[in-house]
Amino acid sequence: MIDKKNITGIILAGGKSSRMGTDKGFLMLNKKPFIQYSIEALSPLVSEIIIVSNNSKYDSFNLKRVNDIINNAGPIAGICSGLEASSTTYNLILSCDIPLINSEILKKLIDAVDYDSEIIQIENQGKTMPLIALYKRQIKDTFNDFLQKNEHRLRIAVKACNSKNIILEQAHEFSTINVNTKEDLKLIEDAYNC
Repeated sequence: MIDKKNITGIILAGGKSSRMGTDKGFLMLNKKPFIQYSIEALSPLVSEIIIVSNNSKYDSFNLKRVNDIINNAGPIAGICSGLEASSTTYNLILSCDIPLINSEILKKLIDAVDYDSEIIQIENQGKTMPLIALYKRQIKDTFNDFLQKNEHRLRIAVKACNSKNIILEQAHEFSTINVNTKEDLKLIEDAYNC
């Protein structure tokens, strides 16, 4: 397994959250902000955690925070911003709206590292999840090229890289649900309190 000193954790917390109407990283589940769950899942596996957000309220977590290199350009810009700030080859990237994520799932990404793959992402029920993924720092140049061409669709950028999918077992499927709406939040709260 790759030593944690060679892995940085990057949490994307810069989205507009238009459907939720509030900054999702600060949504609460069981008296804890969403972003705290991402921090706790990453901490055992990485040497440093970087939060990508223009919101200075995230400074309260006492982690390195960097602004988006381009505002309102979606996750491609957030990933580029995090990779620019990273000093390691490998980078575990998470969005801040997956409160049921855990270290066990993220370790599967690290265990799958090979020589060729530039992006290793979770696949759940046939859907790839590029915001629960391990990225090699070198892909930032490819992603930057897409930004320069005003292409903001993450799936297009991922397809341009050498990527591999790790299919989740059924027991873990619920752990990767991301919260985009108040209905999603209610579903997560109900599941968490079972």
